[in-house]
Order: sequence, then C-alpha cells, then structure tokens
Amino acid sequence: MKKNSDSLGTASISSLLVKQAVPASIGILVMSLNMIVDTIFVGRWIGPLAISAITVVIPVTFFIAAIGLAVGIGGSSVLSRALGANDDDKALRVFGNQITLTFLTSGILAFLGLVFQDFLIDFFGADDSFRDLALTYYRIVLYGIVMLAMCMMGNSVIRAEGKPKFAMYAMMLPAIGNIGMDYVLINVLNMGMAGAAWATFISYAICFSFILWFFVFKSELRISFHCLKLKKKIVSEISGLSFVTLARQGVIAVLTILLNNVLINTGDAIDVASYGIISRVLMFALFPVIGVNQGFMPIAGYNFGANKYGRVREAINKSIMYSGILALLIFAGIMIFSEEFVSIFISDRGGQEAGSLADSAQLLKRTPDALRWVFAATPVIVIQLIGGSYFQAIGRVVPALLLSLTKQGFFLIPLVLILPNYYGVFGVWISFPIADVLSTLVTGYYLNNSVKKDLLET
Repeated sequence: MKKNSDSLGTASISSLLVKQAVPASIGILVMSLNMIVDTIFVGRWIGPLAISAITVVIPVTFFIAAIGLAVGIGGSSVLSRALGANDDDKALRVFGNQITLTFLTSGILAFLGLVFQDFLIDFFGADDSFRDLALTYYRIVLYGIVMLAMCMMGNSVIRAEGKPKFAMYAMMLPAIGNIGMDYVLINVLNMGMAGAAWATFISYAICFSFILWFFVFKSELRISFHCLKLKKKIVSEISGLSFVTLARQGVIAVLTILLNNVLINTGDAIDVASYGIISRVLMFALFPVIGVNQGFMPIAGYNFGANKYGRVREAINKSIMYSGILALLIFAGIMIFSEEFVSIFISDRGGQEAGSLADSAQLLKRTPDALRWVFAATPVIVIQLIGGSYFQAIGRVVPALLLSLTKQGFFLIPLVLILPNYYGVFGVWISFPIADVLSTLVTGYYLNNSVKKDLLET
C-alpha cells in the first residue's frame, strides 16, 4: 500500500522542503504567539515587571515541555527511518513508546515542579519586586504542562508521517485561542497575571485536543494498546536520540537561569525584562529558519534509512541555502527596526503608575541595542542548526549530542560567566554572537567531514 510518507523518498528535494518547511514555519510563527502575546499583553496591560516574572518562569515550563519535544524528535528520527525501510510494525511500536515515555516523564516532573515551586522560583532569579507575579503565573501554567509535552511529541510524529499541514494546524489553533483568551481574561475581566496564565493553559488544552483527534481519525499510525508497553530496545533507541534534544533544551534552561541571575546581580529587574523581550523576538523572528530545519529532518531521516545518500546531501545543501537567505533578511530587519520591535511590548499610555512608566522608559532605552548584539551573527547560524539536525536525523547520537551542546553549553555559558565581570550587562549581550560564530565553525567542520565520508553515492 502506498503511504503518504513514500513521497519523502521520491519527490524533488526542493518541493519537499517547501512542503515540509512552509507549514512548519507558519506553525512555529503562530505557536510562538502563545508566548509572545502573553509577553506583549502583560507588558502593556500589567507592566514591565510582569515580563520579568514570565521570564523567570520559562526555564521550568520550557524544560518539561522539552521532554515531549525530545521524545518527539528523537523517536521520530527512528520512526522516519523505519518508514523509509518499510518496517511498519517498528514504526507503530516506536510511536506507542513515545506516548508512554512523554506522559510518564512530564507528569513526574510537573508534580515535582509544583511541590518545590517556592524554591524553584527563587533559584530561577526572581526577586521581591516580581516574585508574587512569577508564582501566580508558574502555578497555573504548570497544571497544563503535561498537555503541552504531549503536543510537542505528537507534532514531531505528524511531520515524520509526512503530513506537515496537520502539524501546522496543531500549532495555529492554540495560538489563536491564546490571543482571544488573553484579551478577555487580562483586558476585559482584569484578571492580571492569573488571566495570562489561564489563557496559556487553555491554549495547551486546545492543542492537545487537536493532536488527539488527528491520531484517532487521520493518522496512518493506528496503534493498539500493546504498542504502549515500553520495550527496552525501543526505549533505548528513542532515548539515545531524545537525549540530544533534551540535553540541548536542558542547557538552554540552565542558560536562562544563569542569565536571569547574572542580569539581576549585574543590572536589575529591567535587564531581566530586556532579556525576556529578546528571547521572544528570537523565537518569533527565526521562525522561517527553524521551519526549514524542522522540514529538513524527516527528509534526511527517511532518505538515509532508504540508502538514498545523494538525496540526503542535496537536502543538506538546499536547506542551508534557503535558510541562509532567510537568515540574512531577518538580520537586516532586526538591525533596522529593533526599536519598533521592542516598542510592541511596552505601553506609554496613561493610567499606569509613575514607577511603571519609568520602568517602561528604561526598558525602551536599553533593549534595542541589546537586541542588535544578540542577533549580530544570525547569518551564520544556519550551518549550526542544519548540521546538528543532520546527525540527529541519521541516528548518530554522539556527534548530534556534542554539536547540540556546542553553542549554549561549551561557549555561551562560559562567556556569560566571564564577560560580565569585565563589561557588565553589555558582556551578556556580546556573548551571544561570539558563541554563534565559534559553534558554527565547529559544526561546519564536522558536517563537512561526515558528508564526505558517509554520503557517498550508491
């Protein structure tokens, strides 16, 4: 029987990248609104300290959601290669084990996160000026974090199955719901920080409902109950590749905690809010580059599993070319319009307290230049992204793990620990482009060697 995924091995690479990357990019764009809209609304309707509160909560919610992302990406690498080799039984067992692993792991972490909430909020860098706001947001969002983890896992599987449009819908629907609920709960019902949190919770529920509907009615992967039972060999294969994504996301969470604490100690809560804005702009602005990267992975994994190495090499080259063009356009936009991007998050309307208006003025003064420095090396990061994803897509755990940790773990964290001692808050911002350049050089070296060695024509 011809499956939808068969086209990954036969259609032209350019058309496949468009088919996979465009929906992924649109989905990422809209899904990023789940976080960026929260930040805009709380910044304009509650105040800059509310942005600081959301920023210190992100590491724990980010890490738990990353469980689903890790199991999804790692397991889908195994699943894509199984589909490429026409091993449907293995594909079903892999998917079933992904469901069980994601639910159990994220559920345990969510429970522990609620038990130790007071300690974690302080550890993440909250100070007395916004601690209560952070706790309010944290508690409510964590109630729904298991649903988000399941959504992240399911979305990767949908793409691996060759149905990127449904993956796009799964990201768009909750974002649209979040926008509407944010407006109602924060602005109309005046629920403040709790309103922002409940709007996010509802968006998770919308996404989970859609993912569940897809796998019940639309998926080719019709698993039975026995597929949910964990199998040591499959769990080992999924875990090895999932650990790559989890390690990367875990290091990002550690980096965020470190940045929050360094910015509080070197600067103040306004600098934490600046980083909160920058991190949202990073997520928002890079959506097309990340979309190409996500579209590349199932193509590379399927064709590597089918021993079509020439197609894998072509996918690498075209993914780097397309995402490089997009990265140049993003770089130009940030350099020219940084003030405009920052002003979206800040209110200058009357009715706010004098202190909040003063905070807003400081935030608008400090953040644009910081944003430019963080994006300064954007044109070169595409090699870093595609290179790391290539090793993960073909099942090479060790290089995928090491390269995934290169930017944040090996370069950015040490730079953030060292440079602020000499340059203050400015040392934080210049750490980003330095880490981008260094990690790109390392990734490019290993990617070039692997292409020459492993992707010979057959």
